[in-house]
Amino acid sequence: MRVSGLDGQTEATQPDTAPEGSGGPEGGSGTPTARRAVVSGALGSALEWFDFSVYGALSATVFPQLFFPDLAPGTALLASFATFGVGLVARPLGGLVFGVLGDRLGRRNVLMFTLLLMGVASVLIGLLPTYATVGMVAPASLVVLRFLQGFALGGEHTGSQLMVMEHSPGRRRGLAGALMSVGSPISQVLATLTLTGLAAWLTEDQFSSWGWRIPFLMSVALIAVGYYIRHRVEETPVFLANESKGTGKSEQPARGLLRQHRKTVMLLVLAWAAPGALYYITVTFAISYLTGQLGFDKSSTFGLMVVANSISIGASLLGGWSSDRIGRKRVLFTGLAVLLAFLVPFFLILDTGNWWLAALTITGALCGVQFMTGCQGAFYAEALPTPVRYTGSALGLTCGNMLFAAPAPLLATWLMQISGNGTLLITAYGLLTILISAVAIRLLPDRTGRRLEA
Repeated sequence: MRVSGLDGQTEATQPDTAPEGSGGPEGGSGTPTARRAVVSGALGSALEWFDFSVYGALSATVFPQLFFPDLAPGTALLASFATFGVGLVARPLGGLVFGVLGDRLGRRNVLMFTLLLMGVASVLIGLLPTYATVGMVAPASLVVLRFLQGFALGGEHTGSQLMVMEHSPGRRRGLAGALMSVGSPISQVLATLTLTGLAAWLTEDQFSSWGWRIPFLMSVALIAVGYYIRHRVEETPVFLANESKGTGKSEQPARGLLRQHRKTVMLLVLAWAAPGALYYITVTFAISYLTGQLGFDKSSTFGLMVVANSISIGASLLGGWSSDRIGRKRVLFTGLAVLLAFLVPFFLILDTGNWWLAALTITGALCGVQFMTGCQGAFYAEALPTPVRYTGSALGLTCGNMLFAAPAPLLATWLMQISGNGTLLITAYGLLTILISAVAIRLLPDRTGRRLEA
């Protein structure tokens, strides 16, 4: 296999034939241990993203009226998107805290806790009284619980990726990571189907009164299943090997990360600018734009998102599979090209008011994002050594989401309110994020198929 170095030139590498730290085939992707790691990672990610996705859709539809009724409609939507952004802002802190713990105490132990924390926060959101009942206590409590959701997801997302990456051999690491990453679009489909069904079966008043709580309360059963499956997964061979050598606890992971790998982490942050921002513009903001600006009803809008997210699952798997064969960076650049192709005419197509054309353009943009997401786990894991891999990967991804994804729906809504050419400004912002990602990815090494560094 040929991979690109920092200078852009290619160098020959051989994919590893056994997982790092395993000493043999035991950790191979076909073993029960590896299969359980993939299943638990995908299921755990899907369960946690389900609650996150439900919140994103509701923040664009019913939360402005339930928690910010005294504000003007536009301002209430801004406030609702701000609470949505709180979860993304909390992710870097969760990534740092759980990353340090995961690098020192093990991936498995941390992931058990993050799953429970997300479940508790989600159930409490489902039980939360609205502004009409308790006044300002309602939005304040919503912000706190949203913060806990993001805090848990900051540790969960990268940790579950690493559980899969470190159980898998390099020649299949991209596909294994893609199997885990489809938890996000699968959860989007499940969340949207749930909301679509509720919106179709309930009246508007019933949905606004109590129907929106059902998805959050479902977390009790979902988290119980996820916890049971995750409990049966062993710690990763590479972490155990690193721990037995005594290298994993020689210094604080965060200190070692900042001392030796600061540039790499900064580039990983910037690399996720485009997929992070454009995902939430084409999903969360698009729901608000379709229902608020173009007059689409909630049921048809949620149905459109089901179609787009369902198709994008295949794009994620294709991205991971392709990255094992042509390299991670080629896949990432291909994803950026797809995003560019659909971003430029994005709002022009939506403004036609045609459901099929809207579904086509949103699906295309999401496929570009998920094609990149398919190899993101492997690309980030391969960039850092074992003692700081959890901390560094988590900070790279979560800080990228905090800087670019978290403000995206809020920024898009604000640009629409201050300018008659709001959609043009949103498109310009999207183009800027694509440029930032392209430069950062160009500067990062491609270590496709190599052993994970100890």
